[in-house]
Amino acid sequence: MTIQQDLALEQTDLDIGIVALTDCAPLVMAKHLGFFEQWGLQVNLHIQHSWATVRDRLHTGLLDAAQMLAPMPLASTLGLNGAKCDVINAFNLSMNGNGITLSTALFEQIKQLNNGQEPVLPLDSSWIKQIVQNKRDNGQAKLRFAAVYPYSCHLFQLRDWLSIAEIDVDNDIEIIIIPPTEMTAALENDEIDGFCVGTPWNTKAVRAGIGATVITSCDIWQEAPEKVLAVTSQWQQQHPNTFIALLAAVQQTCEWLNSTANRFEAAAVLQTYLGEPLDVIAPSLIGSCLTTQNGTPRNIPAYNRFISKDANLPKLSQGRVLLDKMATAHQLPHDFTQAQKQQLLKDVYRPDLYKSMLDMKKKMTQLGDIQYS
Repeated sequence: MTIQQDLALEQTDLDIGIVALTDCAPLVMAKHLGFFEQWGLQVNLHIQHSWATVRDRLHTGLLDAAQMLAPMPLASTLGLNGAKCDVINAFNLSMNGNGITLSTALFEQIKQLNNGQEPVLPLDSSWIKQIVQNKRDNGQAKLRFAAVYPYSCHLFQLRDWLSIAEIDVDNDIEIIIIPPTEMTAALENDEIDGFCVGTPWNTKAVRAGIGATVITSCDIWQEAPEKVLAVTSQWQQQHPNTFIALLAAVQQTCEWLNSTANRFEAAAVLQTYLGEPLDVIAPSLIGSCLTTQNGTPRNIPAYNRFISKDANLPKLSQGRVLLDKMATAHQLPHDFTQAQKQQLLKDVYRPDLYKSMLDMKKKMTQLGDIQYS
């Protein structure tokens, strides 16, 4: 018997959308290592320019599945910032992975406030508070930061970090949206003073000498889901077995990515997809956060985490946190009730499908249909 016969796959050729980020590694390596093929799938990966493009192409069926930011299935199902579409999350692709990078000019201002010395990292946002106050007192333009999408952990982490210093993020600063691959150019061209983005774009800014990565998402939140493997609810209902096979192949890849040696291989493969050199892609994969061009890297073991105990299991509790962050950012309807929130979480988060995949994966491994390389 083959996987296709055992599972009765409804569809074998899949188009999956990804964005040029280090944490697309589970999908890239599932294809590179042949894990998709082991599960009877022929997958075409399509690099998308922005998260809005990912959303639109998934909603309209041009993509069968997609790497998405963790809050995006909630936003899609609510119809925020686009047409309403029921999107589900049955798999966390990655945890953590983001960093806040400041322009070298802004970092120099902080050093001047600190008697010419580099401040202790991770950076206390009270340094930003002083600069915000100075700009307001002197009638200067507000600091401008960028995040990658309105409904993103990047935006929420940036807001949380600044709010610790009692910065009024709705009035004291400006936050704009820029696709990940355009962040470093915007920083270099002085269009923004800093950004929150996923690797490797922080590393690229540091390598180029145009930015300093002052704090990571690991420092702001503890073990937060970052990217998920999303499909529309309709697609999953029409292709239940194919979806289980897809989840199993990616779970297998996340297990493979637990090895540091394997991550070096992943970094080499990702060069083709990200268009960046190894010294930009590899650091975060091996737990190294480059801070300044000549500075000592910070050791962040969980900078890019793809697997740990229950890391890939989508939990309703994770969704509750994201909904709370969306509410704080004024993104939810004012009349959104607790009952509506609970129903939304049940509709979007599908731990039942994840557990079904684990059962099927265990069965196929025992039968010898799946071989680990």
